[in-house]
Amino acid sequence: MLLVLAGLLVGAAVGISFVASDQAQPLILGLLALLAMAGVFFLFALAIGAIQLSGQAGRDDITKAIVDAAPEGGIVVEDGGRLIYANEAYLRIAGGDSFANLKPVERIFVGSPEVSEAIYRLAQGARDGRAHVEEIRMAPPPDGAGRAFAWFRIAVRPVDRPRKPATLWTVADITHERERQENVFQELQHAIDYLDHAPAGFLSIDPAGAIVYMNATLASWLGYDLATVGSGGLRLADIAPGAEMLVTAAGQPGEVRTDRFDIDLRRRNGHPLPARLYHRVAFGQDSKPGPSRTFVLNRSAGAESDEPQRAAEVRLARFLNNSPIAIATLDRNGRIGRANASFARLFGGVPRQSVPDAGSDGTIEPTMWEALAERDRSAFEAALAKAVSGLAEVQPIEIAVAGPGNRSARVWLSPAGTDGSGAEPSGAEADREGIILYALDTTAQRQLEQQIAQTQKMDTVGQLAGGIAHDFNNVLQAIIGYSDLLLASHRPTDPAFQDIMQIKQNANRAASLVRQLLAFSRRQTLRPEVMNVGEALADLTLLLKRLLGERVDLDLKHGRDVWPIKADVNQFEQVIVNLAVNARDAMPEGGRLRIRTANVVQDTHDRPPGAPAGDHVLVEVLDTGEGIPPEVMEKIFEPFFTTKEIGKGTGLGLSTVFGIVKQSGGTIDVQSTLGEGTAFRIYLPRHVPSEVTEPVVESLPDVGTGSAEVVALSAPREAGTAPSKPTPRKPGADHTGQGTILLVEDEDPVRAVNSRALSARGYTVLEAASGVEALRIIADEGQPIDLVVSDVVMPEMDGPTLLMRLRQHRPDLKVIFVSGYAEDAFRKNLPEGEAFNFLPKPFSLKQLVETVKEIIAR
Repeated sequence: MLLVLAGLLVGAAVGISFVASDQAQPLILGLLALLAMAGVFFLFALAIGAIQLSGQAGRDDITKAIVDAAPEGGIVVEDGGRLIYANEAYLRIAGGDSFANLKPVERIFVGSPEVSEAIYRLAQGARDGRAHVEEIRMAPPPDGAGRAFAWFRIAVRPVDRPRKPATLWTVADITHERERQENVFQELQHAIDYLDHAPAGFLSIDPAGAIVYMNATLASWLGYDLATVGSGGLRLADIAPGAEMLVTAAGQPGEVRTDRFDIDLRRRNGHPLPARLYHRVAFGQDSKPGPSRTFVLNRSAGAESDEPQRAAEVRLARFLNNSPIAIATLDRNGRIGRANASFARLFGGVPRQSVPDAGSDGTIEPTMWEALAERDRSAFEAALAKAVSGLAEVQPIEIAVAGPGNRSARVWLSPAGTDGSGAEPSGAEADREGIILYALDTTAQRQLEQQIAQTQKMDTVGQLAGGIAHDFNNVLQAIIGYSDLLLASHRPTDPAFQDIMQIKQNANRAASLVRQLLAFSRRQTLRPEVMNVGEALADLTLLLKRLLGERVDLDLKHGRDVWPIKADVNQFEQVIVNLAVNARDAMPEGGRLRIRTANVVQDTHDRPPGAPAGDHVLVEVLDTGEGIPPEVMEKIFEPFFTTKEIGKGTGLGLSTVFGIVKQSGGTIDVQSTLGEGTAFRIYLPRHVPSEVTEPVVESLPDVGTGSAEVVALSAPREAGTAPSKPTPRKPGADHTGQGTILLVEDEDPVRAVNSRALSARGYTVLEAASGVEALRIIADEGQPIDLVVSDVVMPEMDGPTLLMRLRQHRPDLKVIFVSGYAEDAFRKNLPEGEAFNFLPKPFSLKQLVETVKEIIAR
């Protein structure tokens, strides 16, 4: 056609060339008009699709050929349900003979409710413009091939068209695929049935200890229902208590390890089942174990033909596995041959015996060097060499176990000996199990020894500090007394007056230091009273905020209905202030200090191991500071130990806290993590009111140094009530200087200065250097003695003994005890209800005179 058109055009051009020019012009215009009309009609035909280019038509033909040859049936439906295309496969599935009478998918696949529901979901997806797939079973199929049923996979998805949207339906016959799946499932069911009813047990354990599979044979041995397996209802601890080594064994990346274990499984009724386990675990590239493949052999009576040997092996395995002592066999290089369950628990899950895999050269057996701390390996190597040499008596060694927890053990090594026939074992067995190791876990014993040693050290230091404080109190008493005498003889305008004041102020500072030592040694004077912890902390809030500064936030959280306690309010406040200051120093860049209160009942686990029985009130002080290093933690309560710079701490802050808490009957627990902070937890006994009466302690206002207090005995009151305030007396006669006083003191300077002070006030003072001398003066003195002022700690006869001797002859004689120790330190040496008065050292002469005046006036 192209050649004919070209010939016509050439012929017309040649013909026109023979025509005259005036006649050719109309012909040429007519020819051009004809060609123009043909071009316009061509463009319209191309626009409406009546004419297509040869390349597009070729591609459409290839696409149609591919779709027609596809094994899946395909049909394209425009909006409105009009069919515009269907391939040959769909015609075969639909059973149609031509496109004119072809039915859509909704009208072909009809039948059971399941089929109708699937077709409805597909049609809904087509209307919504989304893809959807369904698998249906037709009985009989629509193609009429004589089959009873057929499976079809029907899919629908939208088709993008430039003019009008359409939907593509595909229908695939998957009957053969379903038949293959059913065959595979049946074969799997047969395999599971074979495994379930095999003459040996099989189970799988995940790394968390859950049993994910157990065959029916093992379930029947143990008496369990298979329905409880694999659903989280059965764990390793239920069927094998104490067999943690099955899930704690370590391996190399990519390693597959098989171990043999002779253990007792536990039946559902609690009876043991002796078994041998071949335990295989595959480790990933990250060294994490996967679920195990564990083969179980029943070793109970009647399970094997060789009954005597089986019974002996079962008894031996049961004896070794149930032993609390770790037992293992080693070779001369320290490789582990066999080991019991206690060995696996002590040394972190080291497997007991490795079983070589089929087709491999063997497994890498664990060694003892992996379970020992680096510092103890040389000692173990020396002991192993002695055992290898045949020495039967090798001394035990103390080793540290590698890993967390600071665990320790005592290890005995001995040669394996003979095989029972009198001959030494030889060959591979001797090389593999030539040494027997016995190990005893001494972690708890070591920790207890360290705690006892620390307690003994603290008690020794406390006794030393108390003794030093007592002797130092006598020195300070003389310094303060003579300073008071000098101040009384000098006017404030005297140049020496300020020097004397400096002496007295420094003596008072030294007295404060002594009180801290007495607090640490638990011998300071306390004024316990029933108090509310929350109210005491609320009163301290403003002071704590000033001490902490702007960089540290204070968070005070009170518990609900916190019980009352009985303690000295001032000393309790000192404890909180000392802890707060230490926390502030541990947070130089700022942080948060949290103080929390709560009740701790007797049966709760939230209490330190050293806390006595009973209910307690918890006061928790937590900071977000730098933390305390482990090497410093053991010394924080020791006096004069400090990590601060010179001049910024005396080292008595935490030791004072420790002493106050202990003297109040409480317990303090410290936990610290470097970089995270420190938590001080103080447990104080709950105060419960009782009907027992106890003497009331009446406090007189402090005078002189402002640090000492005067304590007097009055009428009994009900225990647990707050101290009553002194009853105000009406103004009466002045009894200053009226009476005879016996002053008993073994320290000559202290006795001399006190005597001078009392004599200067007009009292008649008799002096005695000991209790024996005091009794002799009382017996020889003609005039009556109105008051005895006696020290507590004296040679020959102490103060309480002197008081009991005086009561035999003078039951109404008034007595004032003076001592640097706490009142409770010597009250226990007196009869119950004994009346006496107490004045703690050091005190000023003014305090002494005022106290004597007060007691005599009564």
